[in-house]
Amino acid sequence: MKKIVVEVGSINTKIDIYDGKDVKRLEEVTIFFKRHYKENKNILNEDINILINKINELKNNYQDIFVCGTSIFRELSDSARETFLTDFKNKIGLDFNIVSSNQENILTVLGATRFVKDKVCVFIGGGGSTEISIYDKEIIDSKNTPIGVMDIMDKFPDLDNDIAQTSLEEVMGYIEKKLSIPNEQADTLILAGGDHEFFARNAGIMYENNTLYDDICAPIMMDIDTRIKETKRFYENISLDNIKKNVENPKWWYAARAMCAFVLVVAKKIGAKYIVPTNISMVYGILANFK
Repeated sequence: MKKIVVEVGSINTKIDIYDGKDVKRLEEVTIFFKRHYKENKNILNEDINILINKINELKNNYQDIFVCGTSIFRELSDSARETFLTDFKNKIGLDFNIVSSNQENILTVLGATRFVKDKVCVFIGGGGSTEISIYDKEIIDSKNTPIGVMDIMDKFPDLDNDIAQTSLEEVMGYIEKKLSIPNEQADTLILAGGDHEFFARNAGIMYENNTLYDDICAPIMMDIDTRIKETKRFYENISLDNIKKNVENPKWWYAARAMCAFVLVVAKKIGAKYIVPTNISMVYGILANFK
């Protein structure tokens, strides 16, 4: 039987299907849970209804559906959390599983390192949280910080302009002061938890085939010098408006420049020589727990 995994984040909701052998991304839905929560001090019913309507669509075709949520749902007060979980179950007939930052980290690292033999760093960036782990046959160090790209967009809203007005260096400096990063060094930084491969392929930046390890879910890479140069170009020369005109979900690109700054801050701290952007999320770790 096919299984659907719905991973609800602070901005992006990922919907994956597992057919017993392979995982395929069905759809991504942009819902600004984090932004609206900060503005209204609660999760908006309108946002919840978008999610519920999407899951009801899925229920028309699939019976086995697992729904989980990350950073923004961890911030709810006890009473707000209980109300949300109860209402969700009553309306949709499914449990909503709130995943802790530690669980999110472990589940995502499990998927990102399935074919890795050497020491690596795994970066998991989201709308409201960031998890960073050093992996050497197992997780040997981790740092979790309740800050994500939406916090950076609140500080530097011009990053969503056609061309950014704030410099990459200023954004990185702001992030460096707030982000906890392991002290361990690693030559390779794997980007997970978001559509980093999708970004690389659609932003017009340079990349090459992944020659570090063989993973169908991690087919591309770039060296650190290329990533730095191309990130500066993404800030200063690449038109975000043009990108948005040519994609199905232009809202996804809202915090793309903020995420790029996070990547370089982590890469600098751990001494990365190579960056591997992937679309790997928690789904692989979640499925492993069901097998």
